[in-house]
Amino acid sequence: MDRTGVPCRYLPHDCAPWATVYNYCAKWQQDGVFEQLTRLLRRLVREAEGRGAEPSACELASQTVKTSATAHPTDQGTDTGKRNIGRKRHLGCDTLGPLLTVLVTAASIAYTAAGVTLLSPIAAAYPSVRKAWPKRTCSDCAATAPSGGLLTAGSCGSRP
Repeated sequence: MDRTGVPCRYLPHDCAPWATVYNYCAKWQQDGVFEQLTRLLRRLVREAEGRGAEPSACELASQTVKTSATAHPTDQGTDTGKRNIGRKRHLGCDTLGPLLTVLVTAASIAYTAAGVTLLSPIAAAYPSVRKAWPKRTCSDCAATAPSGGLLTAGSCGSRP
């Protein structure tokens, strides 16, 4: 897995032919099967924890990942805070941990700009989300969701 990232052509011989597996996965991706499974599992996790089925708040976080020297220059940037050259993963997560949305950018994209960009798909897919807390101090992260609900910033990842 470290070498190849599990491409279809490296499936074990006791599995279906790689082209068949690939075609099923592509069809399921197109039909939204993976999204439906993710939503169902998130709902089951929340209910098992005694929470409502839909999240009412989320956390925003980011992580800089170094890229190889062969990565295209427009796909990477320099994270000035960490002085890393690479890409940045911006995550919107349920307060229990399950992922809500992901945005991958060049590392030079500011945490605040990406955080605000993450809010639109979260607000569209989860209208019940009314608050978002950034994982670090970031007073400009406070924004109004497209649905009109106020999304407020926490301080240093702390939640009330």
